[in-house]
Parts: sequence; C-alpha cells; structure tokens
Amino acid sequence: MNISNNKVVSVHYVLQIDVNGEKVVADKSDLENPLQFLHGGGSLLPEFESNLEGLKKGDDFSFKIEATNGYGERDASAVIPIPIDSFKGENGEIDTEMVKQGNVLPMVDQEGNQMQAIVIEVNEDHVVMDFNHPLAGKELFFSGSVADVREATKEEIDHGHVHGPAGHQH
Repeated sequence: MNISNNKVVSVHYVLQIDVNGEKVVADKSDLENPLQFLHGGGSLLPEFESNLEGLKKGDDFSFKIEATNGYGERDASAVIPIPIDSFKGENGEIDTEMVKQGNVLPMVDQEGNQMQAIVIEVNEDHVVMDFNHPLAGKELFFSGSVADVREATKEEIDHGHVHGPAGHQH
C-alpha cells in the first residue's frame, strides 16, 4: 500500500539541521515508537508529507526542506522586549532559574493564545523574548524509513488524526 491521503503512516525519521557548517540531529523518532500520522490531515509540514507521497512500507527516504517551506524565515519583529515586572511572582520576585537566557518559557498573548518563546536576554528592565519557532530560518534534512502504511478508519478521517495505541486517545 502506497502513502496517499487518508492513510495512517508510521515512519522512523531523523531530522538534522546545519549548525556552523555541521549537520546536527535536531529531532528523531524513538525506535519503538515511530511517528504516526494521518497523511493529508494537515498536522505536519506539507512538504514533509509531499516527499513521502507514493512511498510504501520498507521504503527509505532522504530529503531537504528549505526554511521558507519549513518553519519560515526568522522574523526580527518576533524578538520582543517584555517588561521585567511581567515575570514577577506573587512575592514580587523573579524565578531566576526559570527566567534565564536560553530557557524556553510558556507564554500567553492578549487574546489568550498559548505559545513558547526563548529567553534571549535578561536585564534590569526587560526580558528579551524570541517568539520565532526554534527551527525558523533552518533548512531541514530528513532521513528515515516507512515503518507501516494502513487505511485510516472513518473515525480517524472524521477526526483528522490517528487513534489507537500510538495515536490520539478519546
């Protein structure tokens, strides 16, 4: 069975990015738990899915996704200074173990949308936060193999995601 829309696909993969001219592993699937998704369900990068289209169980893959088709280019306007007072707890203090350079913090915007940002700098007036996706501006190098392909159930198609042991539980 070949990968096409409304098939449940399981893949083992390694994602590498270029860091100072050297490819570094940014993410990978666990050998016992491959990535499982509903092909065409919109939960993954469209170009990731299109590169797998037509493959079958046992096929290997290797492809690159340009930054613009992955997580986009870095956006300088997404690096924002936030007043330090926003990070003070009820006791008026800042948790310096949490609010420190390099940490990823959960944030909520004025409309209640949840997001994550990386602390770039902490000074006496502001915490500079980077709201770009961590892989923004990076070419993505995927390699791996197709572990399984099966027909999706009507319920999986209706819900837009995989159900069962490696999928969504209701």
